[in-house]
Amino acid sequence: MKKSLLALIALSALFTFDCSKKSQNKSIAVFVPGICDNSPTYAMLVEGITNAVNECNETKSDEDKIELFVMEAGTNQAEWGPKITALAAEQKYDVIISSNPSLPDLVEPIISQFPNQKFILLDATKEGNQNIYTVCYNQYEAAYLTGYIGALMSKTHKMGLIAAQEYPVMNNILYPYFEKGGKAANPQTTVDFRVVGNWYDATKGAEITDALSKKDVDVILPICGGASQGVISSAVNKGIYITWFDNNGFDKAPGTIISSCIMEQVKMAEKVTKEFLEGKTAWGQAHMVGIKDGFVSFVDDDPNYLSVVPTSIRQEMTNLVEKIKSGELTIN
Repeated sequence: MKKSLLALIALSALFTFDCSKKSQNKSIAVFVPGICDNSPTYAMLVEGITNAVNECNETKSDEDKIELFVMEAGTNQAEWGPKITALAAEQKYDVIISSNPSLPDLVEPIISQFPNQKFILLDATKEGNQNIYTVCYNQYEAAYLTGYIGALMSKTHKMGLIAAQEYPVMNNILYPYFEKGGKAANPQTTVDFRVVGNWYDATKGAEITDALSKKDVDVILPICGGASQGVISSAVNKGIYITWFDNNGFDKAPGTIISSCIMEQVKMAEKVTKEFLEGKTAWGQAHMVGIKDGFVSFVDDDPNYLSVVPTSIRQEMTNLVEKIKSGELTIN
């Protein structure tokens, strides 16, 4: 994964957009608060930004090309603050782009030290700071849809959510709206919430899944990074269904994974990068995008989805998504 992502930086793009003189000699840093391997959100972030930079560089001479630097900060969250501070302290990047709900709180003190540093933060919300532009995905919709199909597929009416850790978006949106979606599909549904404690411990993920299976949980949503590999392995052995988040995960365990709700991170990363290079970033603003905007998607055409999920349930999910798209149903 790392090699393919780095290779993307060297590729030429097939299409171009208007870079104009505003983007001349720009330098962009991508701060990955984690690692790209087994982290689809971060892999898509790098891919999208790289695509946009390559498109711009296709029309530029060598001396005017946009410079792109990618830093993977690792899974130790205690190191994120110092590492992104060091990145800003270089004072060579016109913008630092990242993706994580915790980033606004990390970067605000940095801006007080380096008032010229700009940040674009995806999957995050912060309004009013003229050095920051944020875009968050409508996680209410994604969590609700995931809980809804999980409850429709559950035979025991018992679901689980395995999180890497507790944080505001998890506690206030993902967990409660996963449960809300489940209860909307079947009022008897319960959700057992468990925490791994980090984003990488696959062994712990498997142990938690084993424990949930003993409580007759038969559908699990893992949001725990690399630890999800352990969840999947145990789920396959125990006959537990998995609902997936952030990207299309059906091929990770065909027959076990019953749904995938996608955050269109590649498309959004390309969009915000192009806007920056064209001088169109809405600094100080915070935007939310969802199903209506085309940046949250429920995968309904994957062969594994079609083969595992009964026709009646697929039709019910199609109707639910259409209600959200039309505005008949609002989830937030």
